[in-house]
Amino acid sequence: MKDLAIIIIGYKTRGLLKNCLNSIFENLKDSSLDYQVIVVDNHSQDGTIEMIKERFPQVKLIALDKNYGYARAVNKGIKAIEARYYFILNPDTLFLEKKVIDRLYQFMEENPKIGMVGPKLINPDKTIQPSCCRFPSFLIPLYRRTGLGKLPWVKKKIEKFLMLDWNHQERRPVDWVLGTGMFVRAKAIKEVGLMDERFFMFFEDTDWCRRFWEKNWPVYYFADVEIVHYHGRPSLNRGGIWDLFFNRGTRIHIQSWLKYFLKYLFKKRPRN
Repeated sequence: MKDLAIIIIGYKTRGLLKNCLNSIFENLKDSSLDYQVIVVDNHSQDGTIEMIKERFPQVKLIALDKNYGYARAVNKGIKAIEARYYFILNPDTLFLEKKVIDRLYQFMEENPKIGMVGPKLINPDKTIQPSCCRFPSFLIPLYRRTGLGKLPWVKKKIEKFLMLDWNHQERRPVDWVLGTGMFVRAKAIKEVGLMDERFFMFFEDTDWCRRFWEKNWPVYYFADVEIVHYHGRPSLNRGGIWDLFFNRGTRIHIQSWLKYFLKYLFKKRPRN
């Protein structure tokens, strides 16, 4: 069994993935961890497969025959290897600080009752990127992707959802962390289950964290380390109602939004 499996889901991100992998191996250069990096490629057809085979032969590559979505790809990565911890990571991330991965591992080792931890994410300009949130109320996704989000009273609701009433400079339990970076305990996964594959993309991270809380495996935000995230979500371009008809990312986002709220319609929110 490996100490750690780092699982990266790729889809048409060859250049970003190359930089991400270089930074991971640099971050782990002097580490004593027994680890394996796994790339699950969702049928990118952009040269990703060839790039990994040529530049990163030490990476375990799972090349899918079509785009199965984020949750299913993550699950395939987890099933591919047995490890004590799984670090689910987006390819548009970069490790600039030293020992980030070792410090995440050490934190989980020192806190055996914590199920998942998410690192602090920062923008390329070093500003903090909101990466932990409260569980959303039903209208939050609508507010965030329409002009309603500009109304003063709605802005306050969005700020509360994004936890902007807090400076994000300390570790603490949170409702959920972004799937961009999730450092997860295998023991907890065995109790909670894998990601819900009904979510093609979006809300799979919210759902997973909620299920962790329901099984009494706390989710934490870990401000002690920083990871650069080249953030770009096509579903949040605030294109208005017409975006529903012309933007595929928007349609997927709305479908996941409805699936999530139908799933938890009659369930109480867990409290951290």
